[in-house]
Amino acid sequence: MNNQLDIAKVRQYGNVEFLAKQLVEGFITGLHKSPFHGFSVEFAEHRLYNTGESTRHIDWKVYGKTEKLFVKRYEEETNLRCQLLIDTSSSMYYPEKNYGKITFSTMAAGAVAYMLQRQRDAVSLCTFSDQIEVQTPVKSTPSHVHKIFSELDQLLLKPKPLRKTSVAEVLHQIAEKIHKRSLVIIFSDMFDDFQNAEQLFGALQHLRHNLHEVLLFHVTDQRTEANFDFDERPYEFIDLETGERVKVQPSQVRQTYQASIKQFYQDLKLRCGQYRIDFIEADIEQGFDQIMTAYLAKRNKMR
Repeated sequence: MNNQLDIAKVRQYGNVEFLAKQLVEGFITGLHKSPFHGFSVEFAEHRLYNTGESTRHIDWKVYGKTEKLFVKRYEEETNLRCQLLIDTSSSMYYPEKNYGKITFSTMAAGAVAYMLQRQRDAVSLCTFSDQIEVQTPVKSTPSHVHKIFSELDQLLLKPKPLRKTSVAEVLHQIAEKIHKRSLVIIFSDMFDDFQNAEQLFGALQHLRHNLHEVLLFHVTDQRTEANFDFDERPYEFIDLETGERVKVQPSQVRQTYQASIKQFYQDLKLRCGQYRIDFIEADIEQGFDQIMTAYLAKRNKMR
């Protein structure tokens, strides 16, 4: 198992929890073997002993190995609340050959959920299209996290829906529902109404205004969605959310399309920078290291 996991095979296997564990363990092993020391990846089974507190929970076996005092951590010591948001609108089921974006997002969210579980952090899963579909409580118990993995498994089993996107509206709702400061992680292609991009930017700003930390994974198939890299032959392009069909040669629309999508991406990145939102261009062909690296960087900043 490697972090270039074939997403076409993920749907066949259908066990997100097992695959996420393999991805994360392989990633952490790679970090330990590399000279890169930018992250704390000592997943929180323990924390450093603070002078003056009870010695009751000191792990003496660890002390014998390290000559450092650590205490065992418990469920009530959760120090991070995380909301995982997955866009499940029709455009996320592109490319159709493997439903790449939604499959990638499901596995990426599973990997982050597993890391959160290892660090004893509390997590919630929310799936949405033009409305909130699933929203779990924010908990850190093993049974709760297992339920989240079951929900992720169900995402892989569902057939492609015909659902529009209302990212802005849903993010406003989420911002109002979260009452404690949290890390909000969004997996979406952000293909809302380009003509009303200000509404989308306003929703992102709403999350930050409520003091939440935000990590936006902009999930795309860069080769076709950004570069419009299609062979020069007749194609029928289908709007996955409306079913509208257009027959054209790629060269007839490539320049206009690229200019439009480039401008939207630039505006989105600029606004995220202004709002201090971590923006990661998550190309589904680039594997999952990009997801876990960005998450750990954010997690360590919030310690």
